[in-house]
Amino acid sequence: MSFRAERVKEFQGIDYAGRSLEDLRELFRKMLAKGLHGLCYSAYEEGQEPGTVLTQEQIRRRMAIIAPHVQWVRSFSCIEGNELIPIVAREFGLKTLVGAWLGEDKALNEEEIAGLIQLAKAGYVDIAAVGNEVMYRKDLTEEELLEYIARVKEALPDTPVGYVDAYYEFSARPRITEACDLILANCYPYWEGCHIDYAWMHIKQMYYQALHAAGSKRVIITETGWPNQGERLGDAMPSEENALRFFLNVQQWAAQEGIELFYFSSFDESWKVDSEGDVGAYWGLWDSEGKLKFV
Repeated sequence: MSFRAERVKEFQGIDYAGRSLEDLRELFRKMLAKGLHGLCYSAYEEGQEPGTVLTQEQIRRRMAIIAPHVQWVRSFSCIEGNELIPIVAREFGLKTLVGAWLGEDKALNEEEIAGLIQLAKAGYVDIAAVGNEVMYRKDLTEEELLEYIARVKEALPDTPVGYVDAYYEFSARPRITEACDLILANCYPYWEGCHIDYAWMHIKQMYYQALHAAGSKRVIITETGWPNQGERLGDAMPSEENALRFFLNVQQWAAQEGIELFYFSSFDESWKVDSEGDVGAYWGLWDSEGKLKFV
């Protein structure tokens, strides 16, 4: 077993016995003040959704809220105003993981790829992500995705290029893993119906699986989180206490083990209810109006 794999096993989780909800809120505030590696950035405000053209003003307003607490931000698209996110992030001195959103619409895919390449050549991209969960959604074939990755790598020889998907896809699809410069893995114990008592252990297993598939390549957890409201999924129960427990455990684990982790998400997004049910609106550390939730 590799040294990296051994280190994954060391963290044993925070002992929550006897801790009140206010105790957890206080730990949350201290951890946020200390600073996080990264956050998935949400710019959509109430009444907005993908397709809404974002303004630089609203992007800057929300960036100002999270910037004191993070080193990196992750964006998901390079069109419809989303291309301004990494530009604004640079104004705040932040590093960027910039994604081109790929789907079934080939014309939009071309716009996304062109936007990503343009941003990277202009110096606004530290890591380029070509697609997000398109294998999971079956929006593209493996051959189509590999072609997009190859095009971006050829255009950006000095920028690390990867693809974002659920952690297990990198074991199941070795050609994609081989094509990537680094592995960008989404790890969600909640979406696998895991009880909160075992969630931090489960994310360790997810990370280890991605690490094993990666070989010597760098592995980043590009998404993980826990909702504070909504209907349960199996043994996974959304609540303020569970959201805090998960956040505290994974942040402490990632910091202790030197794991790069982007928490999902920065702000609540009500538009996600359409695809994820009521729980989809409550993944943020801040609410949809920009107020910190766990205070």
